[in-house]
Amino acid sequence: MASRREVRCRCGRWMSAQPGVSSIQCTTCHTVTQLSSSLVDIARGANRVLQGLQQLRRQHKQQQQQQQPQQQQIMAQPPPPPPPKRQHKQQQQQIIAQPPPPPRRQHKQQKQQPQQQVMAQPPPPPPKLLEPLPSPFGKKRAVICGLDYKGKSYSLEGCISDAKSMRTFLVKQMGFPIDSILMLTEDEASPQRIPTKKNIRKAMRWLVEGNRARDSLVFHYSGHGSQQKDYNGDEVDGQDEALAPLDHETEGKIIDDEINKTLVRPLVHGAKLHAVIDACNSGTVLDLPSVCRMERNGFYEWEHQASGRTYKGTNGGTAICFSACDDHEASGYTPVFTGKNAGAMTYSFIKAVKTAGPAPTYGLLLNLMCSAIREAQSRLASDENYTSPEETAEPLLTSSEEFDIYATKFVL
Repeated sequence: MASRREVRCRCGRWMSAQPGVSSIQCTTCHTVTQLSSSLVDIARGANRVLQGLQQLRRQHKQQQQQQQPQQQQIMAQPPPPPPPKRQHKQQQQQIIAQPPPPPRRQHKQQKQQPQQQVMAQPPPPPPKLLEPLPSPFGKKRAVICGLDYKGKSYSLEGCISDAKSMRTFLVKQMGFPIDSILMLTEDEASPQRIPTKKNIRKAMRWLVEGNRARDSLVFHYSGHGSQQKDYNGDEVDGQDEALAPLDHETEGKIIDDEINKTLVRPLVHGAKLHAVIDACNSGTVLDLPSVCRMERNGFYEWEHQASGRTYKGTNGGTAICFSACDDHEASGYTPVFTGKNAGAMTYSFIKAVKTAGPAPTYGLLLNLMCSAIREAQSRLASDENYTSPEETAEPLLTSSEEFDIYATKFVL
């Protein structure tokens, strides 16, 4: 059974009310007191309110938790990079430059605008016509010149072939790097590789530029040679020897004084230059002071050629030249050796080095070369259509200094 409720009246008297009664009258002051719900009901109502508030609070918290990952993803995404300044400026310029849609009369102007834009573009750079020369700094370098003088009345046969043979010999037999060889012939595509006077001069300077000890330098020339009057009095015979570049008719020849000054005098101590000149009148074309005169029996003696007025030696280095003939003689080419026209000097030099064995002496090479040319001359003499020259030209050795040709080893 439900218990009674104790209710206090305004007058201070306590009254006892039955369960379920909604009001009670005080017996003292006769005041009627309205009875509210029971405390249990109040507590239950309050509990329901609290539960509702808690549920709303949980819902609100869940919504916040769901929104936080989205905000974090948004915050984690890096902002898009700003456009480059140039593109931004170009876009602004394009936007500014875009005019409103023009009327029909401006249609012709629109057609002219692309043409004006094309005309405003800078022209492309001109193509490179000249290729740079190889680096002059290396232990082995060579300049090879071959001139056939094609289309001239004084054209030659086999000089370009001589140049190609010399290049192959230096690369395959002597270990010269292919990119350290400067080739000048009429067959070269580059204007810098045509054997004009200017290009030959430039190539000779390149050959000795920055030369150092233990450098091995080679200068090979196959073409026309000649003599002309000596004007500075430094020649014993009164004649300067000269090489004939491709444009010698207009630019002149390269005389021995210039060749000596360019190729010989800059050689420093320990550097060595070998020249192989397959041309007429080429005996002392390098103006070297010492000439080796060799007889057929192998005996030799040195002959001093310098006049004493001008120094013709090196700067401490060594220069040695193999020439096709003496200053007053003419050289030649012959098909006897290979079946095709080839310079007798170039062929005999290459063959002598190949057949002489390891580390031959200069004396052995010179004898082998002379023997090969004598053999070729004898074979040509048996031909009825061949006219033998009055004097047989044989290779000549000149040097910047005298040495024992049978004791000194040839090293290239």
